[in-house]
Amino acid sequence: MFVKVCGLDSVANARVALESGADAIGVVMSPRSPRHLEFGTAAEILAAVRDDVETVLVVREMPATEAAEAAARLGADVLQLHGGRYAREDFARALEVFPRLWRATSLTADPDLRVGAWGEERLLLDAPRAGSGERWDLSALTTRRPEGEWLLAGGLAPGNVAEAIASARPWGVDVSSGVESGPGVKDPELIRAFVAAARA
Repeated sequence: MFVKVCGLDSVANARVALESGADAIGVVMSPRSPRHLEFGTAAEILAAVRDDVETVLVVREMPATEAAEAAARLGADVLQLHGGRYAREDFARALEVFPRLWRATSLTADPDLRVGAWGEERLLLDAPRAGSGERWDLSALTTRRPEGEWLLAGGLAPGNVAEAIASARPWGVDVSSGVESGPGVKDPELIRAFVAAARA
């Protein structure tokens, strides 16, 4: 089970995620999010773990080309374009600048569920309100399943991730608010517990 811990807030917590066995860590550059980081902080976090774990820059408002340039300057492995503002042509523009994209969406957007349909290498299915910590109805996946490497997100936490994996059978999982002690504040013990529960 592939595990991504997103919205990291410090080098220390990024190292906790790495030492816990996470496969990827994400930093967010989105001013409307409580997890938003300035460029320098994001760069410091990614630099601390980049040789040992997959690093992802997550954006929601930044224009696609600008986001791709930022990912390149940060030395991120992956750029995740998250949400409805990004269309197929935005992915095409980003790919002209940066080679590895993930597409994050929700079923309420009626997305194309073929991984790679917009040039992305992985798909992330989130709750309708990304970053809210709200769970969503996973039974919808019984009739609409992604094809390829996809991650389940939205309302996951140490106490429910095993059940969610059993129900949805994703290729991987992504957590952010479910390992926080407050909005945007990661909790090392919750990070450790989440990775262990997802692996178990």
